[in-house]
Amino acid sequence: MDRVFAGLGAIFAFLAVALGAFGAHALRAHVEPADLAIWETGVRFQMYHALGLVVVAWASTRWAGPLVSAAGWLFVLGIVLFAGSLYVLVLTGQRWWGAVTPLGGVSFLVGWALLAWSALRR
Repeated sequence: MDRVFAGLGAIFAFLAVALGAFGAHALRAHVEPADLAIWETGVRFQMYHALGLVVVAWASTRWAGPLVSAAGWLFVLGIVLFAGSLYVLVLTGQRWWGAVTPLGGVSFLVGWALLAWSALRR
């Protein structure tokens, strides 16, 4: 699983850089400053958790087990739900997508809790 999570982390980090550049250059002229801030929040949390996936990859070599893997998959789910919903909200103007964002936040929180539990229980 270490290669899977390292690869996913690198892909999500690459996409965060690309989406950040898109926001800074292409979106800036077309969306309100508040929406640009929402976009940047999505990019920031995507990058944090892309790096978190790299940590999960490393942790899976140290404390292999289902909790570490679950943490990684929760980070993936969180990126899709949290950052993805913010991107869609900004691009479509459909504010109801904001109701999806907390589900991604909960995924992040549970993922970090599982990773901490895996590290501390040994």
